[in-house]
Amino acid sequence: MQLPSQTAISHVQQERECMIRGLFHEYIDMYASRDDRLTTRFSQNFTGFTGSWGRLIHDRDEWIRITRQDFEQVPGPIRMEVTDVSLQDLCNEVVSVAATLRIHLPNDADLMANHMTRLVLVFRLEAGAWMITHCSYSVPFHSASDDEIYPIRSLQQQNRALQALVAERTRELQESQAFYRLLTEDAEDVHWQMDRDFIVTYISPADERLRGFQAAEVVGRPVFELLTEEAGALVKHAINLSAQKALPAGPTSFRKFEMQQLCKDGSLVWGEVLVKPDLNAKGEVVGYHGITRNVTERKRLEEQVRQLAFHDTLTNLANRRLLLEHLDQAMGESKRSHHYGAVIYLDLDNFKPLNDIHGHGMGDLLLIEVGARLKGCVRGADTVARIGGDEFVVLLRTLPPQLDEACVQAIAVAEKIRGCLAERYVLRSAPDASAIEHACTASIGVALFCGRDETADSLMQRADQAMYQAKENGRNRVQLALTAKK
Repeated sequence: MQLPSQTAISHVQQERECMIRGLFHEYIDMYASRDDRLTTRFSQNFTGFTGSWGRLIHDRDEWIRITRQDFEQVPGPIRMEVTDVSLQDLCNEVVSVAATLRIHLPNDADLMANHMTRLVLVFRLEAGAWMITHCSYSVPFHSASDDEIYPIRSLQQQNRALQALVAERTRELQESQAFYRLLTEDAEDVHWQMDRDFIVTYISPADERLRGFQAAEVVGRPVFELLTEEAGALVKHAINLSAQKALPAGPTSFRKFEMQQLCKDGSLVWGEVLVKPDLNAKGEVVGYHGITRNVTERKRLEEQVRQLAFHDTLTNLANRRLLLEHLDQAMGESKRSHHYGAVIYLDLDNFKPLNDIHGHGMGDLLLIEVGARLKGCVRGADTVARIGGDEFVVLLRTLPPQLDEACVQAIAVAEKIRGCLAERYVLRSAPDASAIEHACTASIGVALFCGRDETADSLMQRADQAMYQAKENGRNRVQLALTAKK
């Protein structure tokens, strides 16, 4: 499977950023021109915060009424001077924009322009269209009267003390988690926050669907109590990198990694985790936030692909590709440790008559049984592979560093294999089918190696030639290969 290049990933990110920026500018243009079509863009699941009235609106129709009242109070086009904008790509279906701007009214243009307004928009993809699911205005002055959208009279009366008070209220509002929860309640991905001591301070309801834990069982606990030891190590590594300011710049720059997470029932799920530190005004880390996405099914499919790529489908043994990979590793280890290794190449002596008389299905049963017997003859660190037909290879690692002792051990394992495979086979095509007995021996060639004095192909060829020599010498025997030529 070919992974996308960094250039391709960057291109996709740029396209997403352009899309989000386009949604924001479309809203600004429609609102500034007092275009009533803006009301058709509000989601049925809309929430809004009116900064001038100081209340949260949960009803779409109420927000439409407020918008139209706004347009009637200031019917002429207004100018919205955007001074700062931050884009966030939260997931495939949810994006957000936070902007700081100055509003220039048709009359008394500087009345509101002297004050910064904070605008937050959340867009969600619904039935193929990007709808506005949240709109929040934060305005640093007194509440408006019922007949006003913009608190013009309040602005005329405010003083420096009031500005300081409302600025503090705005700061507290921005630090509030209420808005964050609004974004995450219905998301499939798990959104979470923790403080600088790694205590979980917020977890979205998606975690209960993913792992079975209710929020009350998670919030207030150290995050490492909820993770496996390996997952905890991954989290610490990502946090340490973040603390070293190794993250690239940008509003969507998260540290990404994958780990297994523990469920309430004891099972494990795979999560793709994005984590980012929260910084205060001084640049100090005050906590962390992130997103966890369930990728268990993807990991399962990846494992299936790997199984097909590196294992024999009949016997589930390593195939030639995986054998050569392990052989390359073993030769590298041998070079460092000066210990010998060995390749045992074997071919079944009388496999064809079983296929001819009883069919290939019975031959497959024999091959499966041969694979099981071979695995029972070697250590867990050794490799047993089927490389085609009735040919098998066993790779022995870490034999003694003395050639004579290594030869003795390798021959002993080969003789053990020969004797085990020579025992009679009782094969059944089905539990209630008649048993078929079959006698089958193996001719075996053994080639030793130390380091990388020869290529893997040359080593395999020596073992193969020794196996054919065993066949010529009468079959059902072990033949040691000649030493490789320098």
